[in-house]
Amino acid sequence: MRGSSLPNRTPTSGGRKETGILNFCANNYLGLSSHPEVIRAGCETLEEFGAGLSSVRFICGTQNIHKSLEEKIARFHQREDAILYISCFDANAGLFEALLTPEDAILSDELNHASIIDGIRLCKANKYRYKHMDLEDLETKLKDAQKHRLRLIATDGVFSMDGDIAPLREICDLAKRYNALVFIDECHATGFMGPNGRGTDELLGVMDKVTIVNSTLGKALGGAAGGYTTGPKPLIEFLRQRSRPYLFSNTLPPAVVGSASKALDLLMDSNEIAQSMTNKTARFRTKMTEAGFTIGGKGHPICPVMLGDARLAAMMADDMLERGIYVIGFSYPVVPKGKARIRVQISAAHSDDDIDNCIQVFTEVGRKHGVVS
Repeated sequence: MRGSSLPNRTPTSGGRKETGILNFCANNYLGLSSHPEVIRAGCETLEEFGAGLSSVRFICGTQNIHKSLEEKIARFHQREDAILYISCFDANAGLFEALLTPEDAILSDELNHASIIDGIRLCKANKYRYKHMDLEDLETKLKDAQKHRLRLIATDGVFSMDGDIAPLREICDLAKRYNALVFIDECHATGFMGPNGRGTDELLGVMDKVTIVNSTLGKALGGAAGGYTTGPKPLIEFLRQRSRPYLFSNTLPPAVVGSASKALDLLMDSNEIAQSMTNKTARFRTKMTEAGFTIGGKGHPICPVMLGDARLAAMMADDMLERGIYVIGFSYPVVPKGKARIRVQISAAHSDDDIDNCIQVFTEVGRKHGVVS
């Protein structure tokens, strides 16, 4: 397994010590996992509160830093309250089972993240799966679900394999028309989507219409671990009593809490880092398209280089690594058959030279394999 000591550098490959390899496949969108202030905050919290609390939250795993971070998350998302989990996978696993009964219905985009799918499997609600971002199909399912007590629409804000953004305005309009609630997973949006980095609901102007937001501290917000649910206070209080991953998993380690808290401080002070990442994303997408590549998604730092063939994606990724660019090929079952790609992820930690270097290597390798001329 290849490690990463810097947000855009990979020092090891196949057990062999190397230097100068550019990492273009991390979720470290804002480069905060190696930001000096974030690291310092983690170290200081580690010294003050220890490595861990050896407990779940409701026993002796809650300290003032956990409460403070939950308050900060709620304030950042402009919600009433928030609850921390050890990961967003746990947040998704803990929500649907606690909230929904056999009298309810959940309507889920067919390409939602595995953690949403698994969370839905745990609940006893009536399950509807609508075609990816297909509003007509969603409306058909909503009409059928009117016979149930409560209807919850569940969607990723940004879909991780393609970097496409859910049509939240239209989803919220349908939710209002058919008396449904809206849940979004914002793991690939929190920190950099929208004018203040609050996510796709801010980007699309529907913060007041989305009821529940789940997201992660393990990507843009420090890159270590941790997840959360934020929304109405009665819901959060209910989850503290009923959500099994919250009740039966150890509390988030203090150092992670300190790092994530500082990351949020940096974001609420300025959007300069997020703007830098946006500009670099545009640079990569524009120049790669000009070079002849097909890039999936639109405007997001997830930049899938669409290749179609699984073997081609794997061979190109290996050739890229030999030339100092670390990327990964994705193929079935992670993505649909015939949709193999190399998923590139841009970070604010990448310099313009890093991005241009990546594009040059892609072009050289693409020519070798006949992808571009």
